[in-house]
Amino acid sequence: MDLNQLSPYIRVAWDSIIYPPVHIAERVIFDYELMFVKEGECEVTVEENRYYGKPGDLFLFKPNQVHSITLLNGKPLRQPHLHFDLYYQPDSPEVKVSYRPYSLLTEQEKQWIRPDSLAEMEDPLPNHIRLNKPGVIEQLIQDIIFEFDRKFPYYETTAKGLFIQLWVLLLREIHWQRNTHLHSNWEQLDRVKNYVSHHIEHDLTLDELADLANMSKYYLCRLFKKAYGMTPIQYHVSIRLEKAKQMIQFTNLPLTQIADELGFQSIHAFSRTFRKWEGHSPSSFRKKK
Repeated sequence: MDLNQLSPYIRVAWDSIIYPPVHIAERVIFDYELMFVKEGECEVTVEENRYYGKPGDLFLFKPNQVHSITLLNGKPLRQPHLHFDLYYQPDSPEVKVSYRPYSLLTEQEKQWIRPDSLAEMEDPLPNHIRLNKPGVIEQLIQDIIFEFDRKFPYYETTAKGLFIQLWVLLLREIHWQRNTHLHSNWEQLDRVKNYVSHHIEHDLTLDELADLANMSKYYLCRLFKKAYGMTPIQYHVSIRLEKAKQMIQFTNLPLTQIADELGFQSIHAFSRTFRKWEGHSPSSFRKKK
């Protein structure tokens, strides 16, 4: 799933209530659906898996995924929900919402089933998500529903923007749940990251940063790389070079002065590091500007 290409098409945005004894029988849908449990309780079956849903829970149903919903305790189920394509397709406006099992779909309807682009993820998103902060997710869903209900000018574009916020929050929520060690140490990691960002002109050591984070340097490296994709020292080099590229591109300062102001021991050390990371020398980069 390429978030840079994300272009959601929201098909349905409803805040609906199911009253007992009505249930949603086994079916497949053509697109994706997010269902927030606002009130009531339910048992949700997805393929062979059963989940208990209570207020604050979120369910994600995927294209062509067999699922059903059963109300519990004889109470209504209020479920604000969205049907959507993650990527707009030429036939997106034509596709409807499916309420039937696969065996009853027409050939035309089978053509409407979207590819499950989420299956490409290294860790696919779960069907049942017990949210840590359900209020934020619910509010965004309700804001999208409000836009579709009122249909103010440019409501569809506004709803797309809200959906992207919602989707990123959802991905972040799942990331935190799967990496609780990151979440519990985020304050220390953020402290190290800010310290590095404000000391780009100084040589920093891993021991110094580990003391700042109050953890071993090996644990710091592992957590920092998990959080930001690189070690603290690699991050220090990367932001140093980003600053160097700005100075090369937007000033006429000599390269020796840029190297000195950014704390490199010599122009040779600066050039060697720049070439290693960028694939060409600082002087070549300056000629391209």
